[in-house]
Amino acid sequence: MNRDGTMFPGAVPPRDGTPTPDRTAAGRPTTAEPLHRPVAAPADGEDRATEAALRPKHLDGFIGQERVREQLDLVLRAARQRSATAEHVLLSGAPGLGKTTLAMIIAAEMGVPLRITSGPAIQHPGDLAAVLASLTGGEVLFLDEIHRMSRPAEEMLYLAMEDFRVDIVVGTGLDATAMSLELPPFTLVGATVRAGLLLPPLRDRFGFTAHMEFYDPAELERVVHRSARLLEVEIDPAGAAEIAGRSRGTPRIANRLLRRVRDYAQVTADGVVTREIASAALGVYEVDGRGLDRLDRAVLHALLKLFGGGPVGLATLAVAVGEERETVEEVAEPFLVREGLLARTPRGRVATPAAWAHLGLLPPPGPSRPSRAASPGPHRSGDSGQGGLPGGRTGRTTSPAAPRRRLPRR
Repeated sequence: MNRDGTMFPGAVPPRDGTPTPDRTAAGRPTTAEPLHRPVAAPADGEDRATEAALRPKHLDGFIGQERVREQLDLVLRAARQRSATAEHVLLSGAPGLGKTTLAMIIAAEMGVPLRITSGPAIQHPGDLAAVLASLTGGEVLFLDEIHRMSRPAEEMLYLAMEDFRVDIVVGTGLDATAMSLELPPFTLVGATVRAGLLLPPLRDRFGFTAHMEFYDPAELERVVHRSARLLEVEIDPAGAAEIAGRSRGTPRIANRLLRRVRDYAQVTADGVVTREIASAALGVYEVDGRGLDRLDRAVLHALLKLFGGGPVGLATLAVAVGEERETVEEVAEPFLVREGLLARTPRGRVATPAAWAHLGLLPPPGPSRPSRAASPGPHRSGDSGQGGLPGGRTGRTTSPAAPRRRLPRR
C-alpha cells in the first residue's frame, strides 16, 4: 500500500474478517504470507489441503497394513498407560504407502505436537542440534528420508536417541569448548525407502521398526470409497474397483487418480463415477488397465522394439526413452519388475513374455535370433573382422590357409 493509502496496481485486497494465522504441524504460528504471492499458490494450497484432509487422524481409520497397525497400537497404548514417551519408530517402504500419515497418527494418539523435517535438510551436525534443542517434552520428530542425512549428523543422533543429550563444540582452535546439551524426552519417527542405507548403530536404536507393504486391490477399493466420501464424490463399486486396479498398490496414487476421475466426471458427465467413466478418464491421463503410465510403456516399447527384448544396459535404455538413468531405475523399473514385465540380469535388462503379451507383440523366435558369439564359416576374401591386412590376410590363424602353416612335429 502506498503512503497515501492507495493500493499498488494488481495488489490483492485483504479478505473480510480477521485472518487466521497459519500454523505448523507442531501448532506454532508461522509468518503470514505476503499479499503478492503467486497466482498458482492458492491452487497448490488447495491440493495440499485436500491431501491432508484425506489422511486418517487415528489408527482406527487407517486402512491396510494390518500387522503394522496391530504392533504400533500395542506400542502406543503401553506408552500411554505408563505415561511415558513412545519408543522411537522406523518406518520403511515404498513412497505413498502411509509413512507420513502414521507419523501424524503417532503424534495424535500420544496427544503431543509433531515436528516435521527431512534428511536432506540436515547436512551438518549444527542443523540437527538446532532442531533437537527446540523440541518440547514428549514431542514427535518426524524425519523423512532419514537415510539421506549426513554421516556426522547421523552420529550425533545416536546419543540424542539413547541418552537425550547432544555434545557440541563451541569456538575453534584453542578457544574451542565442548558443551553437553540436555534434551527433553522425545519420540523420533524415521521414514526411509532404503533401510539398508542406514548404519547399524542408528537402525538398532529404534525401539520399533516396521516395513510397509503394497496394498492389494480390495484394500485400495476401501481407500477409494473412503476418499470419495470425504471428497463428496458419488462412485459405484465398479468405478472404485477400476481405479483401485490401476493404482499400483499405492494409496497415494489411488487418491490422485480419484481426483482426476472426479474432474473428468464433473466436466464430461453428471459427476457420478462409474466403471466406464473411470476407464475413459484414466485413458485420457495415459494410465492403462494394469497401471502403467507413459514412462513405463516407453521403457517397454524401447526394450521390445529397439532391442528385441534385451538384454540391454540401463544407460542405453535411459537414452532410448529420453530420460535420466536414475528416473528409469527408481521410477519405472521397480513397478515393472514387481509386475513381472521386466527382469534384471547381469548382462542387462530383459523383457519377460508377459511384457510382449501386455503390448500385444509377438516375441521373435529363439532359433532365428542372431548370435554375436557365433562365427558363421570362414571369412570371405577382403573381409576381416579385425581390420585385416591387404588381400584378406588377417595375421591370425582363422583363415582357410592357416592349417597349412603348421610346423612339423619333431
